[in-house]
Amino acid sequence: MTQRRKFFKNTLQAGVALAVLPGLSQAANLSPKHSKKAPYTISLAEWSLRDWLNSGKMTNLDFPETTRKVFDIHAVEYVSSFFKGKETDNTYLSELKKRSDGAGVTNVLIMVDMWGPEGAIASPEEATRKTAAANHHKWVDAAKFLGCHAIRVNASGYGDASYKDAQNYFADGLAKLVEYGASNEISIVVENHGGYSSNGRWLADVMKAVDSEYCGTLPDFGNFRTNLEQGIFYDPYIGVAELMPYAKGVSAKSMGFDKQGNDTTIDFHKMMQIVSAFDFEGYVGIEWGGGYGMKMDPEQAVKATKKLLLASM
Repeated sequence: MTQRRKFFKNTLQAGVALAVLPGLSQAANLSPKHSKKAPYTISLAEWSLRDWLNSGKMTNLDFPETTRKVFDIHAVEYVSSFFKGKETDNTYLSELKKRSDGAGVTNVLIMVDMWGPEGAIASPEEATRKTAAANHHKWVDAAKFLGCHAIRVNASGYGDASYKDAQNYFADGLAKLVEYGASNEISIVVENHGGYSSNGRWLADVMKAVDSEYCGTLPDFGNFRTNLEQGIFYDPYIGVAELMPYAKGVSAKSMGFDKQGNDTTIDFHKMMQIVSAFDFEGYVGIEWGGGYGMKMDPEQAVKATKKLLLASM
């Protein structure tokens, strides 16, 4: 597996992603996805149930048991905002750990909000980057306490910096945080989440610059809009292929479904072929990202996504 991922990593870094992609389907046909047991495990991103959490139908403490009982999923990915400021409260964290253990659910990672109070890791100001990295330490500590393997952070705060400058700023700020993560054996993962980070090559080059086993990507199927105002998108299939060599998780985002149960924006089968081609062995997290003007209950949406994901494995 390691040698195969290194091959794709070196090839993509050489700038021939377009040449590699046509061969991914053939490579996937040789992958473990055709065995009785897939090499990856399905998890559930808490953001999928944001309507329930925001309405009070459930709380962050309820998330693990709800995930197992309602969806028969045994791994969860938390979102920082739903901790409601209790991420440093050991009593609260102990209760959450007790509940997840009791439900037989694995705590996978914590997604730290982009616009939270921690600050911008990609700021042009070095002092700001340093402070932002330090402000994220509490989430590394919480992840460690809960038994997670990673926290997810964002490339934000570079403003109108150029492509290269923003890359350098983020690599520097990220490296500062990765150092603390490594000391606690917690990985720092970055999702393509708008702006430059939704350019697969840009983010892959950041990974190369940081160059740490405790730093990686969280490729998201749907977050490849590089310019919100102009509606400019990066090719999601190329982007995922460029990020997979560094992937420590995968975010299988769904936005809506047609009458056949297929996602209306992403070809899940094609995406999972790409994931399989890199012999990925981590968690593939379901994230229901729809709901904007779409009347679909989160329970229906998550179950539909799970069904689609299982069919695509």
